[in-house]
Amino acid sequence: MKIIQVCAGAQTGGAETAFVDTCIALKKHGFDVEVITRPNKIRVPRLKKAGIKTHTLPFGSKIDKYTPWRISRIIKKVKPQIVQTWMSRAADKMPAAPKNKNYVVVSRLGGYYKLKYFQNTDYFMTITPDIGRYLIDEGVNPDAIRHINNFAETEDHFEKIDRKTLNTPDDACAVLTLSRLHKSKALDTLMDAAKDLERIHLWLAGDGPDREKLENYAKDLGMADRVHFLGWREDRAALLHAADICCFPSRYEPFGTVFVQAWANKTPLIVSLADGPKQFVRDKDDCLAFTVDNVETLRENLKLLRDNRALGQDLVENGYKRYVEEFSCAKTMQAYEEFYNDILAHQNLNAPTEKA
Repeated sequence: MKIIQVCAGAQTGGAETAFVDTCIALKKHGFDVEVITRPNKIRVPRLKKAGIKTHTLPFGSKIDKYTPWRISRIIKKVKPQIVQTWMSRAADKMPAAPKNKNYVVVSRLGGYYKLKYFQNTDYFMTITPDIGRYLIDEGVNPDAIRHINNFAETEDHFEKIDRKTLNTPDDACAVLTLSRLHKSKALDTLMDAAKDLERIHLWLAGDGPDREKLENYAKDLGMADRVHFLGWREDRAALLHAADICCFPSRYEPFGTVFVQAWANKTPLIVSLADGPKQFVRDKDDCLAFTVDNVETLRENLKLLRDNRALGQDLVENGYKRYVEEFSCAKTMQAYEEFYNDILAHQNLNAPTEKA
């Protein structure tokens, strides 16, 4: 089965990382995958290293007519059965279908995007049930929607992190976040909660527009020596294994792959009940949860996991079970294969009867 995956994307971000992870997983699963994306010093080398042919296009503003024209030329040459877009800009740049169209456009939605960007979409893939509900409320045929979980594979092999390289004492409780440095991620709330807790050091892995603001806030709180800005990192698994707690405090999060990555790497999890996570997590079973911006409850949760390793181990065991049963790469690839085959069978586009 020939697939083209299309993503414009920012320079860095969780959705962009999920895009690359999924493309690589699809190739390993046996699909013939090509990619169309923006030039990017992180994504493009990873894709090419995995043996995926990658086309780079500008994905500019409305006046950019070159990108949709070039996409149409690539589709005509590659002859895919499925073209899958990620987020709104890639979908908006999809050219109108020719009269003899012999492919299907699937748009993967990781948020509540305006449907005006999806005029040339045939089917929708959503990463949470609630995004599917949103599409139905907007008038999309339920038969054209499929919910498929993100998977959360991280690196199989990694070099162990020495805490000293992160200016963190061995006896500290290291609390890791993996996110953009943006107001929506509520990293200020995490700092507020950790301010008066002894031995807690925060590892903020990621980059974004609010870095300087957050660095200044850490200084204002007197936490500059306990809040460590790690920048954008590719060693997710190594960080999760080195940390004592993974905290995901977002104010707004349509899904949030990080909470599943914590489960996959057996790191005790604290998570806000933002829109995405609250559809999946179970408080006091596979995580400790708190309502968005509730500093007091987050502080108590941090203290509990800092002082009670047995509790953390219970959360880890239940979370890892959730990961294996619902969010593993194998489960997600199986769901992709079934969805693609169902689409092609419905469209009479020669869906394979064997595994892709």
